[in-house]
Amino acid sequence: MPQKKKIGAMFDRIAGSYDRLNHVLSFRADRAWRRRSLRHVLDGQPLQILDLACGTGDYAICMARKATPGTHITGVDLSEGMLRIMAAKVADAGLDGMVTCRCGEAERLDFPDGSFDRVTVAFGVRNFEDRQAALREIRRVLSPGGRLVILELSQPRNVLIRAIFNLYFHKIAPLIGGMVSGDREAYRYLPASVAAFPPPEEWTAFMRDCGFSRVQHKAYTFGVCRLYIGEK
Repeated sequence: MPQKKKIGAMFDRIAGSYDRLNHVLSFRADRAWRRRSLRHVLDGQPLQILDLACGTGDYAICMARKATPGTHITGVDLSEGMLRIMAAKVADAGLDGMVTCRCGEAERLDFPDGSFDRVTVAFGVRNFEDRQAALREIRRVLSPGGRLVILELSQPRNVLIRAIFNLYFHKIAPLIGGMVSGDREAYRYLPASVAAFPPPEEWTAFMRDCGFSRVQHKAYTFGVCRLYIGEK
């Protein structure tokens, strides 16, 4: 099975427990990271936003609750299981007219050039099979002056914090995640994918190589999470 389909199938399997485990395993810091990032996404104007690797819709719903009326958020994800949960959450929140979602791939976006003012990716860019193709597609669908905002887990730079992070994230969290979700393979893959993701300087250079300007990054919670920003 191609890697992309394997990842989609994996997220289908863990969709039912995904939200609860994210909040528990991050000590609810994932919610704070999303909220903090909104100052770099929303600007008081109605926006067209594409949320890639939208999962169960936490970030899209977070944005919709703070966005200016007239904003529309389109979620795209590989996992139909995740999208079914997102659709139910959006309906429960009364945001059907503001948030929609569809199945799709970041490397082949089914949108015209310049369709969006913002593209966001929360904790999913490390799962893109072809990151260069995905970033170039993102740049294509952004309008001139549009912005890409990425949240991603990261290896802390402080030696002590990194040691604690690695013990928890690579040993304890997969054990808990596997027990709760019933899918140990998924919760071994997730920390491995974070460890394999490029360090900040390498990733920001990659974003520039893919055509983004004014690229920057910010550390959240001692570097456990990082925010990346690039503009078209």
